[in-house]
Parts: sequence; structure tokens; C-alpha cells
Amino acid sequence: MATAATTADASSTQPEKRATPPVQMFYCSVCTYPPEFCEFGNSLSKCKEWLQSESPDLYDKYYSDEALKAKLGTISQEAQSKLEEETAKKEAKAEAKADAALKKKLASQVVIKRIERNKRKFVTSVRGLEAFGVDLKKAAKLFAQKFATGGSVTKNAAGIDEIVVQGDVSQEIYDMIAEANEGGRDGGKGKKGLDVLKGVLVDNVEMVEEKRKKEPEQ
Repeated sequence: MATAATTADASSTQPEKRATPPVQMFYCSVCTYPPEFCEFGNSLSKCKEWLQSESPDLYDKYYSDEALKAKLGTISQEAQSKLEEETAKKEAKAEAKADAALKKKLASQVVIKRIERNKRKFVTSVRGLEAFGVDLKKAAKLFAQKFATGGSVTKNAAGIDEIVVQGDVSQEIYDMIAEANEGGRDGGKGKKGLDVLKGVLVDNVEMVEEKRKKEPEQ
């Protein structure tokens, strides 16, 4: 029968188990893929420039003359030329798409409207935020929490999605958008709690007022 001392001696001889440290992944900040998969994205040239700057060792591993020769050694000259041509076309197409998206963004408007419902009662509508990548439901929730009032996404008379917030808070909403985007056209880092509004061009925000129509006299 094993004694307690014998059991203790046996356990002391067993190798100590150590937790396996987590693997640290390295991702390209241009296409967000691991560097070895950048070639499958639409911005290989920019990815290569970034990798050469951030990690010269990895750049040499994947894109040095030796690495490319080893990779393309079994591919014919015709196939190599075709691959380079297809890559250039993909990059040009991606850049054209990005330019078009930027132009659309620069031309988009955010309209904050103060609407008079009846005497001393107002609602505030906000439309156009989605053109800047803002999630309307998250923005509506943010406004509702900020002002402790109702806030929802609805379609206006023209069938366009807009956020409607109870109360006269048009100036406050404008200030929130401006604060979230301090730092320039690209939105900077945004402010804590206001990240949902990041990316909006403050110069493209317009404030308007819609007054209640007077009822005709009897």
C-alpha cells in the first residue's frame, strides 16, 4: 500500500505543466490580412510598402528576390506576366472604388432638423449619417441615452431613413458630432462613448428648422 510520502515523492518527479503562451498574430494594417495573404487582397503594392517599413525581415521573407524566385520558379514567363497584370488591374479597380466612395462622402450632407410639433414641444430629426458609415440604430441609442428620451430610426415622407429624437436637442447633437470628430476630416480617434459618430465631416452638417404650420382661423 502506497504511503503519503511515496505519493508525494512520485508527484514531485512529474514534469511541471506550463500554460502555452498565446500566439501573437501579425496583421497588415492596409488589408488586415496576415502578410502572407496580402497578395489575395486588392492593395498589394501598398501592403508591400507598409510591410517593408514595419517589418523588413518579413518583407524579405515574402518579397525578396530570392523569395520571389523560389515562388515563381515553376511558373512560366507568360504566367508571371499575366499574374502581374491581373494584380495591377485589381489594385486600379480598388483605388477607383475608394476614390468614388470618398467623392460620394465629400458630397453627402447630414441634416439636423428641429421640428416644432405644437406649442413648446419639439422633436429633432437627423438624416444622412449612414453616408459616413454611421450605424443609425447605434446612433439612435446613443442619443436616447444621452438625453434620457425617446430615439428611433424611422422613414420620413420621402422614404429615407432618419433618426428621430424627442425634444429640442439639435445643437447638442451637432456638438456631439463635432466632438466625436475632433482631429480633422478622417475623424481622428474620436471621443470615448462617441465613436459611433466617428467619420462624419462636420463641415457637411447642416442645421435647419421646421416650424409648425399655423392652423387657419375659423
